[in-house]
Amino acid sequence: MKRFLNIKFNLRIKMIMVISLLIIGIWIIFAVFLERFISDMAEDQIGKRALSLAHSVANIPEVKEAFALEDPSSVIQGIVQPIQQESGAEFIVVGNKEGIRYSHPNPDFIGKKMVGGDNDRALLLGESYKSKKEGTLGLSIRGKVPILSEGIIVGVVSVGFLNNDVQRIVTEQSKSLWLTISTIILLGVFGAIFIAYYIKRLLYDMEPEEISHLYFQKEAILQSTHEGIIAVDIHGAITAINKAAKDIIYNELEQKQIDYVGASIEEIVPPLGNSMYANHRSGFYDREMVLGGEVVLVNQTPIFSEEVSTGLVYTFRKKTELEKVTAELSRIKQYANAQRSQTHEFSNKLHIILGLVQNNRQSETIDFIKKESNIQQDRLKFLSEKVVDPLVQALFQGKFNQANELGIIMSIHPDSRLEYSFSEEKKNALLTALGNVIENALESIKQKEDGFRKISIFFTDIGDDCIFEIEDSGSGVAEENSARIFQQGFSTKKGSHRGTGLALTKLMLNDAGCEILLEEGDLGGSCFIIIIPKD
Repeated sequence: MKRFLNIKFNLRIKMIMVISLLIIGIWIIFAVFLERFISDMAEDQIGKRALSLAHSVANIPEVKEAFALEDPSSVIQGIVQPIQQESGAEFIVVGNKEGIRYSHPNPDFIGKKMVGGDNDRALLLGESYKSKKEGTLGLSIRGKVPILSEGIIVGVVSVGFLNNDVQRIVTEQSKSLWLTISTIILLGVFGAIFIAYYIKRLLYDMEPEEISHLYFQKEAILQSTHEGIIAVDIHGAITAINKAAKDIIYNELEQKQIDYVGASIEEIVPPLGNSMYANHRSGFYDREMVLGGEVVLVNQTPIFSEEVSTGLVYTFRKKTELEKVTAELSRIKQYANAQRSQTHEFSNKLHIILGLVQNNRQSETIDFIKKESNIQQDRLKFLSEKVVDPLVQALFQGKFNQANELGIIMSIHPDSRLEYSFSEEKKNALLTALGNVIENALESIKQKEDGFRKISIFFTDIGDDCIFEIEDSGSGVAEENSARIFQQGFSTKKGSHRGTGLALTKLMLNDAGCEILLEEGDLGGSCFIIIIPKD
């Protein structure tokens, strides 16, 4: 028994057992009630039949007249006995006002007092009624009617049917009842099996514990995702939302006052609601919207079930976060390009030295090495003396090598100096700005097939602001494009995936409280001025 109790049934078996027990229990209770109802109804019908037969006997004139004779039983017994046999009654007893029998199925009981003690209402009050009493023949259902002669109660008629006969009738009726109920229960069990298999199939044959685990797992994934996620049904009601989405749309105080799940997306986030009704069966990616005062990039993905649209999922993230990541990747790319340029330049110089050595030109080799060494040492000495931040030094050094590889002259004004140390935010913004601006200058000059190829850099930290000027001899920026040069997606260069560097530069500098300006340079190209206030 203990081993049986420890058995774990799967959902299908549990559902079959529970539904079957419920059906069996309901129908057993109904059957017991119905059997009791049939029994009561049978007793009532038998009682009415007995009462009707008693009325008929009491109204027979010969029976009434027989009460005036010296031996009433000799007449009444002969009248009543055939009626009893024809009606199927167990007994028809006629008695006088003192309860002495004038008729009985058993002639030996004639002349004796009637048994049961239930004649008073008929003999004393003149009432007709039904009763259930124990008599000489056993427990019976009786109909009692007074016999009136010229308005005077002279006797009583008692017609009875034995209770055993009634129960036999009820039992016969109950057989068909229980047979019908058994058939219904059997059909119910088969129905329970069908329902259990159907629901199990709808649940992809998973157990409740597995479904619960998947639900909590999905909820954990949803809430831990850094991107905002909102799911809606086909009518626009929110079915799921994570914390990141709430943080982007509303602040913490507003979040507590809003019941998100079940609310309309059009009321909670109107821009998403408008896009839903316009594109409820199609998706889009990286669409810019303003949600909660933030510019975000939104993705919309439709949900289909058996090729029928059942809802939408929105994912979104702050544009500034993506732009910062892009800026970081751009800066890493710039460092990589700088290292590649330096490696390439160093390789070229090694080949020159190798050629001079192979041609036994020792003096020229020594002079070339000294010259290159002096150039590198002078540049490193200048940067180390004038620029305190090692990352800014490394950026300038890498750009020098990159420009040298491209055959572009890059110079830093000898009066330049940067001894001020910036905060982390301003330093990141400065590195991004310098890297992008110098990279754009290199690309602009490299597109020129001939002519003057130079980049000039000046920087100073004298005063309240640190100023950086980068000008080049490239093609510059047309006057009609100067107002759009810092816009996301706008670029004067050909090719896809352009128009990001300067837009990110502008955004990061503005976030750090800095500024970038575009002017016409003295070298014929562009001149970018970066202004960084001191903390």
